[in-house]
Amino acid sequence: MIRNSRLHAGIVLAYALVAIAFTWPLALHLGTQLTGGTGGDTGVYVWNQWVFRHELVNGDFPYFTDTLFGASRPANLSLHNYTRFQNLISVPLSRFLGVVAAFNVVYLLMTVLTAYTTFLLARHVTRRTGEAFLAGLLFAWGPLLVTRGMGHFSLVAAAPLAVFLLLLMRADGHERLRDAVALGATIGWAASTDVYYAVYCLLLGAIFLVARVVSIQPSPHAGHARAVRWSIEVLILCVGALIVTMIVSGGWQIDVLGQPVRMRSLYTPMLVLTTLCLVRLAWEFRASLAPITRADLWRFARLATAAGLVGAAVMSPVLYAAALRISSGDFVTPHIFWRSSPPGVDLLALVLPNPNHPLAPDALEMWLASRPNGFLENVASISLVALGVMLVAWRSGWRPSRWWAGLAIMFGLLALGPFVHVAGINTFVPGPWAFLRYVPLVGLAHTPARFAIVLMLAGAVMFAAALDWLGRRYPAKRRAMLVTVGVLLVFELLPAPRALHSAVVPPLYRHVAAAPAGVRLLELPYGLRDGTSSIGNFTARTQFYQTAHGKTIMGGYLSRVSRRRIDELRADPVRHALAILSEKNDLTPTQEAALMRGGPAFIRGANIAFVVIDRDYISPEFQGLAIKAFRLRHVETNGQLSLYATDATTPR
Repeated sequence: MIRNSRLHAGIVLAYALVAIAFTWPLALHLGTQLTGGTGGDTGVYVWNQWVFRHELVNGDFPYFTDTLFGASRPANLSLHNYTRFQNLISVPLSRFLGVVAAFNVVYLLMTVLTAYTTFLLARHVTRRTGEAFLAGLLFAWGPLLVTRGMGHFSLVAAAPLAVFLLLLMRADGHERLRDAVALGATIGWAASTDVYYAVYCLLLGAIFLVARVVSIQPSPHAGHARAVRWSIEVLILCVGALIVTMIVSGGWQIDVLGQPVRMRSLYTPMLVLTTLCLVRLAWEFRASLAPITRADLWRFARLATAAGLVGAAVMSPVLYAAALRISSGDFVTPHIFWRSSPPGVDLLALVLPNPNHPLAPDALEMWLASRPNGFLENVASISLVALGVMLVAWRSGWRPSRWWAGLAIMFGLLALGPFVHVAGINTFVPGPWAFLRYVPLVGLAHTPARFAIVLMLAGAVMFAAALDWLGRRYPAKRRAMLVTVGVLLVFELLPAPRALHSAVVPPLYRHVAAAPAGVRLLELPYGLRDGTSSIGNFTARTQFYQTAHGKTIMGGYLSRVSRRRIDELRADPVRHALAILSEKNDLTPTQEAALMRGGPAFIRGANIAFVVIDRDYISPEFQGLAIKAFRLRHVETNGQLSLYATDATTPR
């Protein structure tokens, strides 16, 4: 027992050293630097930890806050990517380390925890320590999660995925109540790190169940009924010829009963062709169900209910806040469009070398950044070292298990999005996500590129299994192989020195911090922003600076902003005018007159004591209008930021 504890302590320590090395020189600047810019999602994730502790210290329920939107009413955070698990860990740390240092420490802890749980999963599969250690290294510090550590910090905390898979494998064949309880608690844990991970756990559980009751075998009748088979093949050829003709001619328009019918897009023809190809492929196989008794169904219902109740108990704070949001009519679900919903990763991105490596060409990063949703959402490079190991093992007779290979293929296809893109070209070929995105709960994971995280986890386990195979086949060379592969893997994955971003708050905010508790701050540009839309031009940096001054701000950035709050902004002539100007649009004479006439009353009614103007984002004309409309007095300037005081200096 002592030896085993020392082994695990050594593994955790080794991963901690890797975390420091792979984020170097972050360890030297924990309180002043971040791995992402505060003007993007990084600023919101830091704010998450600050506002969570802020509400707890004030004795309030942390799923509501009056620090945003001018506190016209508390903001409900149930649909916000709130990272509750990370927030809880940061509460005691931020008291001693400060907000920024605590955030960085939590980030490093999440990478170590992700690596360690992956190690446990791979060790359960291979019964080998060295191979499992490299699997944890590969997953936690692969290009995909390292890139997410530049902005999407919730995705770095991927440990629940590894734990859920480990529990599934340990529970297989036992069907114990304690296993159902553990699985339900893990789903709740996953939801507290990132709601996507809760969805992934549900998908993994569903796939696991299907794999246990459904078997697919070659059909003994595949060679019969030739007329049907040939008919399908003829249809495939005809639709294929139609698609080629449309590509060459650019499509056409015909009149049917006097109505123009256009055929210019390949979406529908490719959908028909893909469906026919799948039907032809399915013709070669047959699916059969394992015998299921009434006792089996009752046992499954009992265990599923237990898992659901435990998961709901863990998620009860957010479920309570969500219920209040639904009752008030503010529940927001993004619209899903057939052609224009978020795309997945480019197929080429899966085989590109690590774009974060110091030797990676700039053109690689530029191409990924030019893709929809930018660099952070498009990095999905599979380790070339891991692929090489699996290829060598394959040639030596190794074959991956159907379970892990199936998971990798399934989630890899989902990561490609609703329509497959190759080298930036839309092939119009629909993937599984084109249909699964309409399934309730599953559709909450509306950014399909993130499915690649499960692909990488399954790939790390297969990499460990391939190394294990080679080590058993060539036992005398196992240690040398582990050292060689480990060195190559570290060289391939190494992103150091990491690009760091300043987390220093401009000195002018000390005036805001020293102001009475009830006053508010307006920053220009102004607006409301969420994960799918923006009114005005709000920047997350405003919320990051709030962690230093603590005053309620006008505007805000959450994962979901209710339609009612947006309508309220547009109905207010002053706030609407500020949003229009923040988008660098011109006001009509009527709108400008309303701003000038209503400015003083707006400042008094909202009890705004200070206005910060960012001259890099607003025009001199906008600045002049704001100074005149709100009767501002200059206090201090730091760089591009200027602080102005108003007449509203007493708390309300």
